[in-house]
Amino acid sequence: MLVYPSGVDVSSTALRFLAARLKERRHTLGTRWRRLSAGRQALLALAHLRNGQPYAQLAAGFGIGTTTVYRYITEVVELLAALAPTLAEAVRAASMKAYLILDGTLLPIDRIAADRPFFSGKHKKHGMNVQVIADPRGRLLWASPALAGAVHDVRAAREHGIIDALAQAGITCWADKGYQGAGGTVRHPFRGRWEKLSTGQQAVNRSQAKIRALVEQAIATLKSWRLLRKLRCSTTRITNIVQAVLTLQLASSD
Repeated sequence: MLVYPSGVDVSSTALRFLAARLKERRHTLGTRWRRLSAGRQALLALAHLRNGQPYAQLAAGFGIGTTTVYRYITEVVELLAALAPTLAEAVRAASMKAYLILDGTLLPIDRIAADRPFFSGKHKKHGMNVQVIADPRGRLLWASPALAGAVHDVRAAREHGIIDALAQAGITCWADKGYQGAGGTVRHPFRGRWEKLSTGQQAVNRSQAKIRALVEQAIATLKSWRLLRKLRCSTTRITNIVQAVLTLQLASSD
């Protein structure tokens, strides 16, 4: 296999943050020697999460075995996932915001037609449903654990406790028509054909559409980590990967 220098478009802040957490972990475990330093292990994990490079390529580039790459990346993902903010922490941190924006996104996975629970009728593909909360400027604040793609957005929001958490905090949340009937403080557009809506309802829907469009920035931020664009791992690992990416993104934006 040919090896060549390459780059990772990730903030150096994320690298320093992750390297520091790995050093702390190694000190806690009493690790004396590893094939890669904490900084190199952090770079290895960032290359995988950001670029979606397979283990074999990373093993060749870093001069270690494929099994070692898997162990190092798994360790990083579990470490970062444990540091991700909970929904309660995210809502508490956003309590002073004028409002929040909620939307769901589908993370594509490699599944066959027989895997019906993972098939999204809306997107016409297999994937995992992840709920995203953004602030009024479109910045990513929180991402939920992953559910099967067949789960509807409003059901996912209820299962994660998002609606109740926002209602208890008294935070207004804007969402699309997929959250009809959510209740609480969730606000969604008027439903129906455009020509059948009143002038006032049309004006409200236009105004809400401008607000909700900002959540696409948060979703794009999440999917800028290319591994999430096509996941080929076990579905049981996807929640940890999403939470790890969330931690890195928040660390980079601080």
